[in-house]
Amino acid sequence: MIVEEEQGGKERAAYGKYILKELSQRLTQKFGRGYSYDNLKLMRKFYLVYSKDSIGEMPFPQSEKLPVTQEGRKFYLSWSHYLILMRINNVDERHFYEIESYRNSWSKDELARQYGSSLYERLALSRDKQEVMRLATEGQMIEKPEDIFKDPYILEFTGLPELVTYSESELENKIIDNLQKFLLELGRGFTFVGRQVRLTFEEEHFRVDLVFYNRLLRCFVLFDLKIGQLKHQDIGQMQMYVNYYDRKVKLDDENSTIGIIICKDKKDAIVEMTLPVDNNQIFASKYETVLPSKEELQKLLEDKNFE
Repeated sequence: MIVEEEQGGKERAAYGKYILKELSQRLTQKFGRGYSYDNLKLMRKFYLVYSKDSIGEMPFPQSEKLPVTQEGRKFYLSWSHYLILMRINNVDERHFYEIESYRNSWSKDELARQYGSSLYERLALSRDKQEVMRLATEGQMIEKPEDIFKDPYILEFTGLPELVTYSESELENKIIDNLQKFLLELGRGFTFVGRQVRLTFEEEHFRVDLVFYNRLLRCFVLFDLKIGQLKHQDIGQMQMYVNYYDRKVKLDDENSTIGIIICKDKKDAIVEMTLPVDNNQIFASKYETVLPSKEELQKLLEDKNFE
């Protein structure tokens, strides 16, 4: 009513501030707390943002108890969630975070963390243009190995500085100390299996840094942590780990093992030349212990789309 009637449909009116203040006093007098001037401004903004929402109803189960607009748009999250979502100008990106918040039962703080770590841009960097469009309408769909992959991974919760002065074991310990946050960073369907899992070939022992199982893909996912630059030997070692799990550990009805090398620095040419052309099992991704700016990730995304 504020926008459509009292302001004649305009986003701003010269008398808008006066109207909101007077309305705040009347509503507070009649209904009590919750109708302050600042809250009314947010309600007005909510209307302006979602009345322009061009994607429309999202593919969620219907519920009679949900708020519904005249256009049939339903809202599945708390008001606190929408206070964060309203700040996202990109409609596709806003829909992605709304879908993921609902599907993963993100709290307000977790939504803020995922948005702050630029999850949408990082997933978009790891996908082609068609898959990026799916993010806005379906969220993060996990149907094939590539769907769980992010580049980069953001490990700011470890508290480690953006330096090469710590060891791989320190990074591993910090991840284990923050296992719940790391699982949220990995995405949907992950369960923790073990750390420093030993593999034995004749008399020689090797250890996989972290082993997870993904219930959606029905396969093991192995992680190897590298502090320095990725070398072709690291990829060969991961290939050995993956082969071992495929031949000795996984069940006949489970899918092929996935290996992910998380490193400080990687050269795409080395990865491309070391792995087979039809590779869908081994991935190399950078990690960041300090959040990159959204502007930096957006520039990378634009450069990728331009190519």
